Amino acid sequence: MEGKQTFVGEYRHSLDSKNRLFIPAKFRELLGENFAISRTSEKCLLLFSEDEWMHYTDKLLNGVPADTKLLARRLFSQTTYATPDAQGRVIVPANLCGLAELQKNVVIVGVGNHAEIWSEENWQAFSDEYSDEAVAEMFSALGF
Repeated sequence: MEGKQTFVGEYRHSLDSKNRLFIPAKFRELLGENFAISRTSEKCLLLFSEDEWMHYTDKLLNGVPADTKLLARRLFSQTTYATPDAQGRVIVPANLCGLAELQKNVVIVGVGNHAEIWSEENWQAFSDEYSDEAVAEMFSALGF
């Protein structure tokens, strides 16, 4: 029985002068023809297929608390839909590049149901923050 594929791996690419970024073929396959590029509270961008984006934002779209409207405005106003060109590149809007501090060298990582785009510097800082020992402790705490 074939299971659902997930986003895995780490890929290094560069933004060109027009903020075009190559999306790895395996990720494009999982993202589909059109996908969402959005912000997060961390210094990276999120890549979701349309279905996963709807699942991710479902609580916001159907939320009742007043804070939900505020968060929805912030999230949806800082999201774009992208369609890769013939070379597999998408344009990352300048405002999103700014939020994630993307300049030239970027790292695209798989995170299960989505992918993330990090500046090389921010990805390195994140990676340095979590030693192999710390990650082993987290896995152990989760029962792995």
